[in-house]
Amino acid sequence: MAVCIKDRLFQLQDVKYRDFSAKLIPNIDKETIIGIRTPALRQLIKEIDQEEADAFMQQLPHHYLEENNLHGYMIANYKDFDRIIQALEKFFPYIDNWATCDTITPKVFKKNTDKLLPHIDKWLSSGETYAVRFGIRMLMAFYLDEKFKPSLLNKVANIRSEEYYINMMIAWYFATALTKQYAATVPYIEQRKLPEWTHRKAIQKARESRRISDEQKEYLNSLK
Repeated sequence: MAVCIKDRLFQLQDVKYRDFSAKLIPNIDKETIIGIRTPALRQLIKEIDQEEADAFMQQLPHHYLEENNLHGYMIANYKDFDRIIQALEKFFPYIDNWATCDTITPKVFKKNTDKLLPHIDKWLSSGETYAVRFGIRMLMAFYLDEKFKPSLLNKVANIRSEEYYINMMIAWYFATALTKQYAATVPYIEQRKLPEWTHRKAIQKARESRRISDEQKEYLNSLK
């Protein structure tokens, strides 16, 4: 059944898009990228029956980026919180790039933020690049609006890593936090609580946002 899905993936191949994707994900072998646009991949999920999907989810490790992305989308579509957590824990060791990591945003998590936090804490302290990145993404996705607590900023600010894809996500998180919770977040920039590279990148990304006022952008620029 997995072979069938692989064949269908190659039927969706766009070679020019593969070349474009390879430039965005330089840390993986270009030969492991088929080249499939996201809408086509999402449509394929709707065409795969449950038995086929269940068999595919057991076929780890996958070889191609799009197989991993498909796997991630399937996890995100699960309706049961505990099933998602179990599937994530099984999948994390096989995630080797930011694109696959960032495909997974389970809607079920929005209704289970209290249950999710302990798992986020575990991921943030795991030392696994894409588990850490995923944990930060979940804080960014589900805890910067009505579920926001200033103490959550500390969870991300205290992370120290040499991994580019973790530090970029930290910067993205703080840039987003500045757009949504400016008053609570800007002291982290003023007091330079982030490593220098991450600090500057967070300011850069925040200043690129249309949700930050010109006055705020000017002030952030002064804090570089």
